[in-house]
Amino acid sequence: MSKKNRTRSAVIERQTKETQVHLALDLDGRGKSQVNTGLPFLDHMLDLFARHGLFDLEVTCRGDLEIDDHHSVEDIALSLGQAFRQALGDKTGIARYGAALVPMDEALCRVVIDLSGRFYLVYEVKTKRQMIGNFSVELAEHFWRSFAESLQCNLHIDQLRGRNTHHILEATFKATARALRQAVERDPRIEGVLSTKGTL
Repeated sequence: MSKKNRTRSAVIERQTKETQVHLALDLDGRGKSQVNTGLPFLDHMLDLFARHGLFDLEVTCRGDLEIDDHHSVEDIALSLGQAFRQALGDKTGIARYGAALVPMDEALCRVVIDLSGRFYLVYEVKTKRQMIGNFSVELAEHFWRSFAESLQCNLHIDQLRGRNTHHILEATFKATARALRQAVERDPRIEGVLSTKGTL
């Protein structure tokens, strides 16, 4: 199978003393998802992430939620970043950059991504609530930091406006999905990788 036609998918199994994560990703899917993390709000965010990115995504996690949600959130994010990195392979022919502006009622968020092979996160999001269900809101930033570090990408997430914490976080997940959808798109005009260095 040629690189051009190869299936851009990955399956990640991550097991530690704190979590057991199974994650399957298809970059060229239809936005179908099956998610069960033990954290209903995170399930909701990953469902809409898959839908708006048109990624097929399966995630199950058994974590030590009796302690708190930190280990589950971190390990799911690391697994998701690893899956994207594995599915992209050598990144031949991809657009590399993506950007999206997404409103959610009064909230408006912007995400810009560069699949550069270098990790950097800028997260300018301010929220008021500490918890949504059993999900610690402060872990949203940690989720994207772990994801970006695992994927080795440059990720900027900015809240332009917003008051409702749920709306703000939903807009960030949707915008990140749509920016990623652009960045992973193949462009037949690109020979090799989109870099003057010849590698990403």
